[in-house]
Amino acid sequence: MAKYFKNTSSKVGLPPGSIRYVGKTREEPLRICVFEYSEDHLEEYTNITVEEALSYHRQGSFLWINMDGVHHVDAVQQICTHFGIHPLTIEDILSTEQRPKLEDSETYIYMVLKMLEFDPIKGNVTAEQISMILGENFVISFQERPGDTFEQVRNRLRQGKGRIRKSGADYLMYTLIDTIIDYYYVILENFGDKLETIEEDLLVDASSRTLTSLYNLKREMVSVRRSIWPLREVINRLERDELKLIKKETRIFLRDVYDHTIQVIDTVETYRDVLSSMVDLYQSTIGNKMNAVMKVLTIISTIFIPLTFVAGLYGMNFEYMPELNWRYGYFTVLGIMFLMSLMMIYLFKKKKWL
Repeated sequence: MAKYFKNTSSKVGLPPGSIRYVGKTREEPLRICVFEYSEDHLEEYTNITVEEALSYHRQGSFLWINMDGVHHVDAVQQICTHFGIHPLTIEDILSTEQRPKLEDSETYIYMVLKMLEFDPIKGNVTAEQISMILGENFVISFQERPGDTFEQVRNRLRQGKGRIRKSGADYLMYTLIDTIIDYYYVILENFGDKLETIEEDLLVDASSRTLTSLYNLKREMVSVRRSIWPLREVINRLERDELKLIKKETRIFLRDVYDHTIQVIDTVETYRDVLSSMVDLYQSTIGNKMNAVMKVLTIISTIFIPLTFVAGLYGMNFEYMPELNWRYGYFTVLGIMFLMSLMMIYLFKKKKWL
């Protein structure tokens, strides 16, 4: 759990609104992409400077500025200052350990989400903070690093299909939120596949490696739940609160996003219960294995106890033992010991202990 609060101590003692980046050390270059559009036209600009991005803020059109690399503090501050964003909001944008939340200002809406991505190489889930600002005719999205799940949104803007180019900035923000939440299903499908694999291992051959995989998955689920659970309140506020920047037509679509959010949260809670039960299943499997081993050892010991008694009895070196000078004594004792073993094995099988 310490990784969730890493680097946050660097802000201790600073006044509110201090402009300082808090997060992982990154070296990715600044990348800004701009879509300036209306119902009948679209202009796309990539890899441009902050000054160029701000120059495209024109009347009569909608603007989407996407910035990769919030560790470039000066660029974040310059963009936010141009749009009149409060210093406390800028501070939250630069702090990448925020929980999902929604803040309504007089001139803009600030929203924090967690974008989850599955790393096929490492086989784990990575979380990235997405900060979005909705204004009257603009949307600004701040990302920690390049790479996102917004390519389908960009393609819809380029093709001009559907409502996205004629429904305003609030609809664009809804589309971005919907894309992020829809990708949660992909993450949960990967979790489901992992759970099935671990469950098969538990039933076939539970080992310490299986337990390690189980606890790694459980730790990832804690991180995913932390990123998703607060969304219920955030989307609910977007749908139900009287936010002047959210049109009535867009609230209908936000209601659908809220339903998706509830489904995702229910799935996460189900997986948590399954993980907890799988830990119990692992302990039961290990206990059953130990019981089986002890059962075999107990049966073997029980068979050899009377044989050891007979061998010990005739191993006493007394001078006057009647069988010592008997010619067939040795073979007789071996036969008796063999018959005793057969009788005990028959008894165990009759009682279904074998």
